[in-house]
Amino acid sequence: MEIFEDDISAALPVLRNGGLILYPTDTIWGIGCDATDEAAVKKVFQLKQREESKSLVVLLADIRDLLHYVANPRPDMAEIIGGFTKPTTVIYEGALGLASNVINADGTIAIRIVQDQFCRHLIKRLRKPLVSTSANLSGDPSPATFSQVNPEIVNGVDYVVKYRQQEDATHTASRIIRIHQDGSITVIRD
Repeated sequence: MEIFEDDISAALPVLRNGGLILYPTDTIWGIGCDATDEAAVKKVFQLKQREESKSLVVLLADIRDLLHYVANPRPDMAEIIGGFTKPTTVIYEGALGLASNVINADGTIAIRIVQDQFCRHLIKRLRKPLVSTSANLSGDPSPATFSQVNPEIVNGVDYVVKYRQQEDATHTASRIIRIHQDGSITVIRD
């Protein structure tokens, strides 16, 4: 558990100072930063060589945190999210309190409540949401393991988390759904 704690202690000052980290999530390895820091988010787009018009996913540690970052989430969101059987990113309308360049042009935001212990600890200790975008250059396949992360990404971040680097189990990106005002759900990626 020591490496876990060392990584959290090393990543926090980087995130607080607008830096980027490469870290394991509940799905694939991701590039992360403070989701409320516009300059940090801009660095993510530059590193990935990705247009800023494409939105990014935001990770939260607890369902109640939605109240800080989404205007009027559905009252039954906890039940809906509690019923998910795999990591699921939900697109919400009415993003609040986040860097403007992390929010989609239509005002929506993609948020995933993470169950992963490392991510939860990091977010809770940072006390801010984290950006999570696949650790790849735009257009390249998402890396299923740390060993598949492009060296350009590894060298382009300010801190690389050591925890779980040796894992060879492959992971996949999250399911993405959109819950509409009328309660209907559209699956965007399963």
